[in-house]
Amino acid sequence: MVYLFVIVHIIVSLMLVGIILLQQGKSADLAGAFGGQGSQTAFGPRSAATILTRLTIWGAVIFMITSIGLTILMQKNTGHSHSVLEGTQTTQSIPAKK
Repeated sequence: MVYLFVIVHIIVSLMLVGIILLQQGKSADLAGAFGGQGSQTAFGPRSAATILTRLTIWGAVIFMITSIGLTILMQKNTGHSHSVLEGTQTTQSIPAKK
């Protein structure tokens, strides 16, 4: 089960990187600075933004779900919670001389 979550998590991560890099910002070209309609988009000015935006949203939701799922599964596999500071010794600070 953990391996399935890891594989889905990696695929969604790579998909998100690609989708985000494909998106074009508002007024990214010279025509956008003067109110142009973005003539270089493949699907037109509105549909490309809608498709890529929806893919980004769904990818982010799946990424968050797999992240939470992996955290829960890893906690169940270890049997108990671990602390970063487990096994370290505490030191007392020496008060400064006046």
